[in-house]
Amino acid sequence: MIIVSTDGSCLRNPGGAIGWAWVDHAGGAESGGAATGTNQIAELRAVLEAIRSHPGSDPLLIESDSLYAIKCASEWLHNWRNNGWRTSTGGAVKNVELIRNIDHAIAARPGPVRFRWVRGHVGNYFNEQADALAGAAARKAAATAPRDNRPATGARPSISEKTTIGTSTGDPSGPRPVLETSAAAGKAAEPAAGPAADYATTAQALHLF
Repeated sequence: MIIVSTDGSCLRNPGGAIGWAWVDHAGGAESGGAATGTNQIAELRAVLEAIRSHPGSDPLLIESDSLYAIKCASEWLHNWRNNGWRTSTGGAVKNVELIRNIDHAIAARPGPVRFRWVRGHVGNYFNEQADALAGAAARKAAATAPRDNRPATGARPSISEKTTIGTSTGDPSGPRPVLETSAAAGKAAEPAAGPAADYATTAQALHLF
């Protein structure tokens, strides 16, 4: 089994520079960023890039401290797809392009994809490594983006260059991802259309932090 930790960073949420990263527990890492975005976009991008970078038939377990990203990639995704990418109330799914890309990436893998929630900022080595890489990528994106070319808040972000550390080959299978969370995680509510609460806010409401 391949185990990968992912994380996202936003210097000013929403609208600030973002960074994302994944760290393979067996070696290898990758990160990237954009001039503007949100925490949710950064977390989803990290998950997407982790799946894309680990093709193959071996099971892939993604650890994330973002309950929002995990739920989007597992529980909520299937209902949204079956409902024409609309929420249960008929509204547009937020960050739908990234979520659909995650759906396609999972379906394209011959091996299964599973997700496990981990608590952030409590000394988890690989989570801390992903957090550091994502933060560095966000700062690099902020520093290198021409001021007059930075998109306004709410504009679709353009992803900057990726940074790859080491190499890793993956293994996955099964088109349907499996959610693994700790007993404390509970069940999150589907986010509403429009300005949804950040994943950290959702987690706090569930007493995860």
